[in-house]
Amino acid sequence: MAAAGRRHLVRDFNHFITCYLCRGYLIKPTTVTECLHTFCKSCIVQHFEESNDCPKCGIQVHETNPLEMLRLDNTLEEIIFKLVPGLREKEEQQEVEFWRKNQPKENGRETLKCQRFGLPDGGGDGGAGGGDDGDGGDDDDYHRSDPQIAICLDCLRNTGQSGETTVSDLMKRFIRCSSRVTVGTIKKFLSLKLKLPSSYELDVLCNGEIMGRDHTLEFIYMTRWRLRGENTYPMVLEYRPRIDFG
Repeated sequence: MAAAGRRHLVRDFNHFITCYLCRGYLIKPTTVTECLHTFCKSCIVQHFEESNDCPKCGIQVHETNPLEMLRLDNTLEEIIFKLVPGLREKEEQQEVEFWRKNQPKENGRETLKCQRFGLPDGGGDGGAGGGDDGDGGDDDDYHRSDPQIAICLDCLRNTGQSGETTVSDLMKRFIRCSSRVTVGTIKKFLSLKLKLPSSYELDVLCNGEIMGRDHTLEFIYMTRWRLRGENTYPMVLEYRPRIDFG
């Protein structure tokens, strides 16, 4: 009967909520779908820079692109934040400070605000990003506290597939949006702007590598753009019709 009233401490759950790689609490817990082992997102991405195997069990995750086999576990993240007091606030503050120091410069009139599919509102009433661009000083007012990032969406042609419907260039390629926007959202945005059929699939690439649907722009910037020595802004993402290698 006494055992029923035993109070559990956070350390009793550490085995389930700490990262195998860094030994700290899981930050943005990300699960490898092939073996269901979970790591901090930044830890597992850095590991996959050198290896295609799961660092815990050694299984080969993917022959060429293990990042495609990663999925964020938002439920586990919420559980960890509830178990560890102050962890959420600490991580959010560190993230805001990082992006404040590393935020790309505005590209003047080429910098546009995305307003569809979850991309933050651009202030104003959703015009085409015309001449009244209030100098970017009031961004915090209508972007909340989301860190912002500038990207350029380029059409990648000559994929070598005959008979494929081609995609065209966007009229306005430069976008400024939340760093938390995912590749899946960018694909929806492209499909809308290019008026593609709902069944039409696109690949989004950075530095020639296909990005997974769940990858955020922050994730791509940290692991593909910044770490590859790219110091130019905005970050360039390319899109093309999906290539079926099967």
